[in-house]
Amino acid sequence: MPTIDIRRPHRLPTAEARALVDKVAARMQEKFGMTGQWQGDILKFSRPGVSGSIAVGSDAIEVRAELGMMLTPLKGMVEQEIRRKLDEHFA
Repeated sequence: MPTIDIRRPHRLPTAEARALVDKVAARMQEKFGMTGQWQGDILKFSRPGVSGSIAVGSDAIEVRAELGMMLTPLKGMVEQEIRRKLDEHFA
């Protein structure tokens, strides 16, 4: 199963970084039907074909996603979109 691992440093207070991740997660739920649930400072998410987590640390955001077979050909596009969103909110 293909995996996407991205670590993005940030300088935001943890609560503010978490609020941004929450905002992005709400948009992903609306757009792609992705569900998510916070476990401490880690947002676990899933939908058919992809599951993963977004960990909010004091100095970095770490995204890990496992793609199912149907999304394997789209790995590059999915990873590019994640990086774009991280740049948009945490650059």
